[in-house]
Amino acid sequence: MRLYVPTTLDELLDAASAPLWTIEPRAAHAVTAPLQESEPDEDLEGWEFVAALEAADDSLALIAGLGDVPRQRVVVTVEVPDEAVRVIGVVPTDDTPDDAPAPSAVEIVQTVPEVEIVCAHVDEPGASVDVEAVIAAVDTDDDEALARALDRLGERGLLWYDRSELADIPQE
Repeated sequence: MRLYVPTTLDELLDAASAPLWTIEPRAAHAVTAPLQESEPDEDLEGWEFVAALEAADDSLALIAGLGDVPRQRVVVTVEVPDEAVRVIGVVPTDDTPDDAPAPSAVEIVQTVPEVEIVCAHVDEPGASVDVEAVIAAVDTDDDEALARALDRLGERGLLWYDRSELADIPQE
């Protein structure tokens, strides 16, 4: 199963220094049945894009929670055995709580050793200003500032890096 794993730049650079990445149990995103059901007009590429964007949102949450890490969202793409993954995403309805898992949400339920990183998507260093603005708006409970910061961050595309380029990713 192809996964989009939210992480931090520090963790990615640590993984990039080794030929293979050992993935411990954690949250990730994938093209799941709930995602396909919730986005019936999309094709595989569209579903992958949605899953990667959800992973980027989760990377932002990781950055906010960890504090002293580079302020760049990171999504690592890997392939893992299906049995290592459990789908937790739900199809949203009118009754779905705001904190329900995204339709693409999965859990990696076992350690997966020696995984080859397919690629990574990373914010350009200049995005750190917008990442910091999102975190500051959440910390001060400023909904208007949060909406503006999220809009600016949403306008930025994540840059694609082949696994051979991971050690050369520019940092803030």
